[in-house]
Amino acid sequence: MNIFNDEEQQRIQKAIEEAERATSGEIRICIEKKCSEDVLDRAAKYFYQLNMDKTKLRNGVLIYLATVDRKFAIIGDAGINRVVPADFWDSTKEKMLAEFKYGNLAEGIITGIGMAGQQLKKFFPFTDGDSNELPDDIVQMNGD
Repeated sequence: MNIFNDEEQQRIQKAIEEAERATSGEIRICIEKKCSEDVLDRAAKYFYQLNMDKTKLRNGVLIYLATVDRKFAIIGDAGINRVVPADFWDSTKEKMLAEFKYGNLAEGIITGIGMAGQQLKKFFPFTDGDSNELPDDIVQMNGD
């Protein structure tokens, strides 16, 4: 189920790598075709399944998309949620949606990665000894 061409996949992965280079936080992208439940519930399910809640500082961010159903969510773990502005996730979703509306899925995701990365860098800057706790690849699920 590759919805991105090779160049788009590389750009998304590079955006994750660049964002994470400045922070101890972790960003992951999870994509599937359909989402048969509430999108936040589904994103939370994958958040835990992908061990996003296991980061040392609880500063993982997951961007979830269901392409056929045209649903998406961006969620953060307890550590990042405590420090970002109350409207941060909603404003990030709005900027992503502006790209999605024009069919620019990769650009929308890269926008979300950049915005999350800025907040992670601000509140969880990279320090000596930090390591990449989770893979930077795009996770493709086969859910219903």
